[in-house]
Amino acid sequence: MANKDLRYFMREEAKVEQIVTVPGPESIKDENGNVIQLEIKQLHNDTIAKINEMYESKTPLKDKKGNFIVQNGNVVYKVERDRNKAARHLMVEALVYPDLKDKKLMEYFGCVDITEMPLKVFPTNKEYGHVSKQVLKVLGLTEEDDEAKETEDAKN
Repeated sequence: MANKDLRYFMREEAKVEQIVTVPGPESIKDENGNVIQLEIKQLHNDTIAKINEMYESKTPLKDKKGNFIVQNGNVVYKVERDRNKAARHLMVEALVYPDLKDKKLMEYFGCVDITEMPLKVFPTNKEYGHVSKQVLKVLGLTEEDDEAKETEDAKN
């Protein structure tokens, strides 16, 4: 631990969001019958946090008399999160191919809200689940061992 050089942390890959290619759902194939490959951007933690915060609302709590509830000198808030919508927004931002923000694609599906796009482009539970799992793996928001554990639990 003698060498405490900060250059080790000045990595170019820490500034650039990498793009990873993963197989898409089995039901979406190209003209040669090959499964389409998805391109997923490894979003940085600050981007993920900003997206999650967009779907969070805080309301100050009040008692029966209408007074704000204060605890340790701070107003207590009720926090509500729309996790499903946030997850769909993460999916849209992470997917490079297909680009779910593409105007032609959005017009084709009749969408004006980007968070509706994953539900339209991947309409079945199987397709949506596959893409969602792939995105979460690339973003590091799920453990890859969970899938093996689920399979093992299902066998027992």
